Amino acid sequence: MSNATTVLLCGVGGQGTILAADLLARTALASNYDVKVSEIHGMSQRGGAVTTVVRFGTEPVATMVADHGCVDCVVSFETTEALRNLPFVREGGYLLVADEDIKPLPVLTGKAGMPENAREKLQAAGASLIPAGPIAEQVATSKSVNVVLLGALATRLDFSEEVWKEVISKRVPPKTVEANLRAFDAGYEFARKGAE
Repeated sequence: MSNATTVLLCGVGGQGTILAADLLARTALASNYDVKVSEIHGMSQRGGAVTTVVRFGTEPVATMVADHGCVDCVVSFETTEALRNLPFVREGGYLLVADEDIKPLPVLTGKAGMPENAREKLQAAGASLIPAGPIAEQVATSKSVNVVLLGALATRLDFSEEVWKEVISKRVPPKTVEANLRAFDAGYEFARKGAE
């Protein structure tokens, strides 16, 4: 087994999943890690599932498509996608989940139902449920949920806060830098306090 860490980010189209994965990959690169990224787009432009795997390590890492029980961390932008990707988490791995339900089109049209007891199932699996939406709206904008989740993830990884913030500042649109940095700090603080 390599020294690699594998993070699976999942959500639905429009939530900023791909940007979050890009920020994670760039932060790993800026920290002198080898990085591989693989993306799986559902019908993302229509609110379909979007999954991105970011794998990084201090030694060369192989590209990887997620398989059951091989992911160190799932970062999910909502509860249904978290449940769907739960089998990928390895024993001893962890889940960071935005405590939000987004109804996909089949549910909105009445052709499907939402999973029952999603929060309870995730809590039983040891997931950290994060009120990322309310946190983002309080400190920045509702579009910053992805960066709130990255702030929470940052408490579990070896990359410095300075590198994270430098990458965010260079990657997001200039007019959103301050809001995104506030969102990152708020997610970081929430997760850090939860770990105490």
